[in-house]
Amino acid sequence: MLTAAYVGASAIEIREAEPIPPGPGEVQIRVAYVGLCCNDAKILMGEMDAQVHLPLVLGHEMSGTIEAVGAGVEEWSVGDAVTVMPLTWDGTCPACLAGNTHICQNLDLVGVDSPGALQSLWTVSAKLLVAIPAGTPLTTAALVEPVAAAVHDVRRSELKAGNKVVILGAGPVGALIATVVREFGADAVVVEPDPPRRARVGELGFVTLDPAATDLTAWVDQWTAGAGADIVFEVYGSADAVLAAADLAKVRGTIVFVTTHGAPHEVNLERVFRRELRILGARVYQRTDFYAALELLARGAIPTEQLVTQIDPLSGILAAIDELEAGRLLKVLVDVQGR
Repeated sequence: MLTAAYVGASAIEIREAEPIPPGPGEVQIRVAYVGLCCNDAKILMGEMDAQVHLPLVLGHEMSGTIEAVGAGVEEWSVGDAVTVMPLTWDGTCPACLAGNTHICQNLDLVGVDSPGALQSLWTVSAKLLVAIPAGTPLTTAALVEPVAAAVHDVRRSELKAGNKVVILGAGPVGALIATVVREFGADAVVVEPDPPRRARVGELGFVTLDPAATDLTAWVDQWTAGAGADIVFEVYGSADAVLAAADLAKVRGTIVFVTTHGAPHEVNLERVFRRELRILGARVYQRTDFYAALELLARGAIPTEQLVTQIDPLSGILAAIDELEAGRLLKVLVDVQGR
């Protein structure tokens, strides 16, 4: 079978490997599609070399069908369409004991901390599986993981219908958060300095703003009749976006940080104090977020045809990530069985 493995120094190797048969409690999945995301790009750029173990088979957004089941697996059958919730936790740390297993203090994000889905046949614990609803195309189902992350981000914010929301960043994560915000009945505006990304999200029907050409505080004040945004999602991960977030939020508004930051950034704490702002982090997802994401996808609430702007074979993964990072694409899928 073929695998795509990061081997360091911004290099990916497409390798032949022997499939691993499923052991007790495991299943083997014939992987159909894998989505690429900013974490994959960061790994390729060497930004996570201290965390990953080489060679690393990438991929944590996926869809496929069960090829074989191991001993003791009774709830799944060969041919079932599945995705995975790619998190494993120890169940013993204080976070897990408090019910927050998704942010276990020793969390393993599959595809980052352990081998992922960019392989033709992938053996995983049956505990990771989530069933794909009948009739949902595997191309659509490959978006479950990032949609679940967006659902979790929005739920974490305690968004209410009618809220006015600012999203700082129009990459794939920002686009999905905006889509979920709209689906949950709130109004969203997306701020993005990169013209291609701004245009892509504009095509999804959102108002987009160029921070270099717009006084964001004045624009949001006018939009909200002087109140400020109910919720600000900081998705871009830049120092400028972090600093701007507090200036855009209303009294007792909420700022949600949903992306990784390679270094500490300045926050306008005077504004946080004056307006009693609430600052939250939102990381990964819970199983209920996966179920909600599947429901949204199954009924066509997520514009997958507009979001998935390219499907490439396994051999084209490096070029696809370059295109994604350049902002020319919103979401890229890898056809793992394609050549």
